Amino acid sequence: MSIQDEDDRREYYRIDDTIALEFTPLSGTEALASDELHDSSPLFNLLSELHLLDFESQHLLRHISERDRALANYLKVINKRIDLLGQAVAQSLLREIGTPRRVCLSEGGVSFNSSQSLAIETHLAIKIVLMPQALGLLLRAKVIHCQALADQQFEIGTEFEALTDAQRQLLARHILQRQALERRQAREQPQP
Repeated sequence: MSIQDEDDRREYYRIDDTIALEFTPLSGTEALASDELHDSSPLFNLLSELHLLDFESQHLLRHISERDRALANYLKVINKRIDLLGQAVAQSLLREIGTPRRVCLSEGGVSFNSSQSLAIETHLAIKIVLMPQALGLLLRAKVIHCQALADQQFEIGTEFEALTDAQRQLLARHILQRQALERRQAREQPQP
């Protein structure tokens, strides 16, 4: 099978994006554990939980909106205020995690460059902050390829493992929003 055929068969749409990313190889017992990963950073956990709660409450807001528009509008304002606080937390986290870097992201995994070589099948805890909405996710992944590049860099390809439905949907929403932004920017560019 040619590389082109293999690329055409990909299950998830991929985007090039700039995100904050930090990874940690998991030990043997951590790699085998099926429970959720936990981060030692209270700010990261707060940011992640804020977005999961927002996602889980969207259907409730839609129901409230059908019955009481004034209450729904008030709750939307409260959500915006919480989002602003989340963005402030994210700015603090970016200092901890490091400067955002270019990655190739999909619902199925992420590939990125690193100065560290990783063995295939290594299990990782990947902490990402998706911009501009400052969405923090801590995901379990497995290295599926590690390719040497120039300047002692390596391209690391990973596949996410054991994503919750909420995590997968948050990634999908981010990817769709980035796609829409890219299309809008392409339409707005002046044609030569």
